[in-house]
Amino acid sequence: MLLILHLMLLAGVIFILARMMPGIRVAGYGTALLVAVIYGLINVTLGSVLKILTIPFIVISIGVFLLLINTFLLWLTDQILEDFEIEDMGTTFIAAVIITIADTTLSWLL
Repeated sequence: MLLILHLMLLAGVIFILARMMPGIRVAGYGTALLVAVIYGLINVTLGSVLKILTIPFIVISIGVFLLLINTFLLWLTDQILEDFEIEDMGTTFIAAVIITIADTTLSWLL
């Protein structure tokens, strides 16, 4: 039940982010929910592998390298879904930072 609530709130963050930030387009809230699900699945699978493989870089950068991994995962989500578009990597990076902060905050609160 908490997972569903978490995904719905994260979808809300993605939906609001798309409305407030130029360069991000989401067709609707349903698409934002699908983005949250796909991003979550990619993060749990590929993200976990990438985080394990890049532990030295994460340690050396004091965790900043995690933002690059999350940017890549968000870009990958953008490539998978047609109704979700991010114009460039700079916008993808900023969106990944905001989504990471929101996701971490939601994890702490739920």
